[in-house]
Amino acid sequence: MALYCGYQAKRAIYFRGVINVQYLPIFTKLDNKPVLVVGGGDVALRKCSALLKARASITLVAPKFCQQLIELASENKVTLIHEYFNEQHLKNMMLVIAATDLEHVNSQVFELANAHNIFVNVVDDQPKCTFIFPSIVDRNPITIAISSAGTAPVLARRLREKLETLIPQHIGPLATLVGGFRSKVKQRFKHFADRRQFWEGVFDSSVVSKVQTGDTQAAEQQLEHMLNAKAEPEGEVYVVGAGPGDPELLTLKALQLMQQADVVVYDYLVSDEIMELVRRDADLICVGKRLGDHSVAQQDTNQMLVDLAKQGKKVCRIKGGDPFIYGRGGEEVQVLAANKVNYQIVPGITAAAGCSAYAGIPLTHRDHAQAIQFVTGHCKKDGQELDWQSLAKPNQTLAIYMGVIKSPHIQAELLKHGRNANTPVAIIENGTRKNQRVITGKLGELADLITRNSVVSPALLIIGEVASLHQELHWFGAKAQTSSFAQPLTDVA
Repeated sequence: MALYCGYQAKRAIYFRGVINVQYLPIFTKLDNKPVLVVGGGDVALRKCSALLKARASITLVAPKFCQQLIELASENKVTLIHEYFNEQHLKNMMLVIAATDLEHVNSQVFELANAHNIFVNVVDDQPKCTFIFPSIVDRNPITIAISSAGTAPVLARRLREKLETLIPQHIGPLATLVGGFRSKVKQRFKHFADRRQFWEGVFDSSVVSKVQTGDTQAAEQQLEHMLNAKAEPEGEVYVVGAGPGDPELLTLKALQLMQQADVVVYDYLVSDEIMELVRRDADLICVGKRLGDHSVAQQDTNQMLVDLAKQGKKVCRIKGGDPFIYGRGGEEVQVLAANKVNYQIVPGITAAAGCSAYAGIPLTHRDHAQAIQFVTGHCKKDGQELDWQSLAKPNQTLAIYMGVIKSPHIQAELLKHGRNANTPVAIIENGTRKNQRVITGKLGELADLITRNSVVSPALLIIGEVASLHQELHWFGAKAQTSSFAQPLTDVA
C-alpha cells in the first residue's frame, strides 16, 4: 500500500502487521505443463480430475490402475506408466502428487521431489506438502480458493459452502463481459485510478442486472455507451465513522466505501484491525490527532480533503466513533460544501454507545438514569466553560469524551455543583477492543483512579448510577463469545 506524498505536512505511515504464512496463495497456469501423479487408485483419480480442468499434461506411475484411469488413458487424456515409482520419473516434472496408500512410498516421493526442488503434495499428509489443493468456488473465470493450510479441511469446506450461497452464478458471465472491454477502457483512460473508477461505476450500474437476467447483448450495449459517454472522473469525499475499534461494528456502507477509496485520510483513533480492511493499493495519510501530537492542523486537513477531491480522487476520511459526535466531521463537511465538493456521510457507532455496551453499562435505565449528556473534555481554546450546574444534576448519565487529562477539573466542578462524591464512575480504556479495560469507583476518587491505574487514551468516562451495573452485566472478555461470522459454522465437529 502506498503513502500519498502530495503534502508537506508531518505524516505517520501505517504499516500492516507482518504475518508469516505457511503457504503463499498463488494461481498457476498448468496448460500442457508436466505433472506426475504417483498412485493408481481413487485418490489419484480425484486429483487427476482437478488437473484435467487446468489442462495439465498428466503422467501417472503405479503397478496397477483403476478402471476409470485406464479409460482416461484410452482417450489420451493421461499417460500411464505401469511401474513402481523411482527417481527417474521426476525428470522434467513441474508438480508431483503422491496419492498412494503406502506411507514409505509417499515419503520417498516427498524426499526426492524436495531434493529436486519440485513442488510436491502428499495427499492427507500436510507436513509433506510444499503446495496444497484449496477448496474452490468456481465462477469461471472468477475463482476463489480457500485453504486452512491443511489444518482444518472440513472447516475450509464449510466456508466454501457458505461462499457458494453468497456468490451469484452470473458473476462468471459478468467477468467474461467486462474482460472483453479491458483494452478499450485502457485506451479511454490512461491512469489506473481513472480506470478503476470507471469499473466501479459499471459494477454499480444496471449492466450487472442485465447480465443476471441473461441479456448479455443489452449489457454489452450499455457498457459501450458508458465507455463513450463517461466524463473525466469526479472526486468525492466519504466522511466515515469507524466506530470505537471492534471491526465487526463497522457498517456495511463504511466497509464498501473504504474499499472504493483512492486515498484514505485517517486518525490515530482508528484501530489497526479496521485499517487492515482498507483497499490494499489505497494511498494513506495520517493526520493525527493524539494528545500532544497533532500531526496536521485541522484547517490543513480540511484543505487537503478539498484538494484531493478536486484532483478527481475518491477520498475516505475515516474517523474513530461517529464523525458528527466530537469527531470534527461537521467542520470538515462545511469546508467541502463551501468548495462544492461532493461528499457522503456515513455514521458510526459513537464511543459512548459502543464502549458502554461492551462494558455492560446501560447509558439509561429506568431505575438509575432518565437522561444522558455527551460531554467533551476538550473544546476550542477560546471555548466557554461547560454548564456544570446542568451536568451535576442527579438521575442522569454523563459520557465524557477525551476527559482523562482534565479529570481533576471535571471531578472538582461536579462536586462543587452538587453531585454526590459517592456517584459511581467507570473509566473504559480501549473500549470494544481486545485490550479493553474497565476501572470502576466513585466520583470523589476519579482523578486518583486514573493516576493509580495509568489510564491512557482512548478512554471514556461514564459518571452516574448506571456505572455500578458493570459488575453485574459485564460480558466482553468475561465469557466465550460467539462470532457473528462463525454462526453458520456451529455444526462443525
